Amino acid sequence: MPKTHLTQAELWTDTIVGRVAQVAAELGAVYCPNGFRLLANFGVDGMQSQEHGHLHILGGIHLGPYA
Repeated sequence: MPKTHLTQAELWTDTIVGRVAQVAAELGAVYCPNGFRLLANFGVDGMQSQEHGHLHILGGIHLGPYA
């Protein structure tokens, strides 16, 4: 993630998002070799708990269908 503070919207509209996605995919492949999801929450209704840009890598178990 960038060392400078970015909101979620700033992160995902900045050119840095390509690098963030690359690192997330690399980490997901290493730690969840059978598959993973990348998840980013935006705003209160999207269940965003932190007011900074971040990304979740979910995996390690069968995640099932989307809710």
